Amino acid sequence: MFDYLKEANAIAKQVTQNRRALHQMAERGFDLPKTCAFVTQELKNLGLNPIKVGKAGLSVIIGHGDKCVLLRADMDALPMRETTGLPFASTGEYCHSCGHDTHTAMLLGAAKLLKEHEDSLPGAVKLMFQPAEELLQGAEDMVNAGILENPTVKAAFGLHVSVGQPESSVGTMRYSSGPALYSGDAILIRCIGKSAHGSTSYMGIDAIEIASHIVIALNELISREIPSTEHSVVLVGKISGGASVNTTAGECELEVSVRAETNERREFLKKRVKEIAESTAAVFRGKAIYQEMYGIAPLYCDPTIAALGAKCATELGIQAIQTPPSCGTEDFTAVAQRVPAVMLNLGAGSLEEGHNCSMHHPGMVVDEGVLPLGVALYCKCAIEYLKQ
Repeated sequence: MFDYLKEANAIAKQVTQNRRALHQMAERGFDLPKTCAFVTQELKNLGLNPIKVGKAGLSVIIGHGDKCVLLRADMDALPMRETTGLPFASTGEYCHSCGHDTHTAMLLGAAKLLKEHEDSLPGAVKLMFQPAEELLQGAEDMVNAGILENPTVKAAFGLHVSVGQPESSVGTMRYSSGPALYSGDAILIRCIGKSAHGSTSYMGIDAIEIASHIVIALNELISREIPSTEHSVVLVGKISGGASVNTTAGECELEVSVRAETNERREFLKKRVKEIAESTAAVFRGKAIYQEMYGIAPLYCDPTIAALGAKCATELGIQAIQTPPSCGTEDFTAVAQRVPAVMLNLGAGSLEEGHNCSMHHPGMVVDEGVLPLGVALYCKCAIEYLKQ
């Protein structure tokens, strides 16, 4: 009999040590040499043989048989300096302010327990250690490299911690059934003008002026072209251009974030961003070049798999709270588009408990009491699915 929580608590110290080690070596995107080496060695120490999948992903299979379930953890960090003051804080340019270090540590803990019970597993469990989630590219890269094949994955579970939110205390879990997270697209708009000296600005075409009018026009997009009953996001998060204080700018760049609940709304918004940028630039005698840098569709959680995840959490003593879709974005979508899947959000510190810095804040602090819960939930979700 697999007592998930008891066995997870028994290895909590080791899981915590792994989490702190990963926290200190925070790396970004696909460039995860230290993180991948650490995860690889920990898996080998368990008698497992991890393989590289895609640019920087790792996978390992525990158990046997054609029925296969996937457990996913992301490994990358964010480009910001940590401000927590923790003794194991990252000291470089990156930090784990989204909790991916906890996901990786919890999945390593699950690997240990699943390996110990391998002979009694009712199928195969495939572990997915994923890079570049923050770039919304890592999951797609691993899918394209075959993570869902050999053996064919039938269902997938992803875990993510939640900090600094209402209902995010340790012992709670939020999940959605059906639509769960919005799409996320990053768009680059290059405004092309013509440089000229400030004393003869009429001889130039000011790319900064073009960009400014594009920003204003895009701010009208949600209020004038989206029904008030819907929620979408069009945000100009970065603008840069110009060469000197006394010349008109020959070029200016905008970086635009677009989020939508449905694929139909996503495509509409991207189309309108392109049209607005190009036509506005033309009004001012310039040119706008539209380029989609990266993006991911909305996340849909399979209701049957979501119900199983909630049932497993409840049986572990975790309060499962069903929530409506959130405007956040997750590249786990790349998996969920291919197989029935769910993303489960484990509370790791709430506002009420003093966790005032939420996800993507360099001062975010995770309550490490969540670690054994995550280990147990990973294991229970996998085994209960295989038992069906």
